[in-house]
Amino acid sequence: MKANLSLKMIGEWIGILLIFSVMAAIGNWVGYQYPFQESLIGMFILCFISLLGLIVEKLFPFENVPAIIYISLIGLFVALPWFPLAEPIIYYTSKVDLISLTTVLLAYAGIAMGKDLDSFKKVGIRGIIVTFAVIFGTYIGSAIIAQVALMYTGMI
Repeated sequence: MKANLSLKMIGEWIGILLIFSVMAAIGNWVGYQYPFQESLIGMFILCFISLLGLIVEKLFPFENVPAIIYISLIGLFVALPWFPLAEPIIYYTSKVDLISLTTVLLAYAGIAMGKDLDSFKKVGIRGIIVTFAVIFGTYIGSAIIAQVALMYTGMI
């Protein structure tokens, strides 16, 4: 059993999730004109679901099940029509735009990457070229798939 869960760890998760919530709600309000209070409530709901998933991942004895599985299952469960709070949960979480979440996440990833700049320098120019090629290939591949799908469905 891997119940290596402490109050300190939960406190750190809560702190990070609260900061993330406020930043994403501000991004929602500024970038997409969603009401700040509704976005913030939606973010708190999403972060509470994430916190529950992280806690469940630490408490359950299954070794190779990542937290994202538990978070997804909890989110799916609370959005089911027969769940008593499904309607307000769906209402408030629909006030959170995905792009505002990714903006905050990518900003955090950039800060984390900047912290490990020495490790990034060790990769060298070949690693950087391969990274750009992978990103470019993924983008082009996604665009081709989207184009084919939209043409097949008659949307374009």
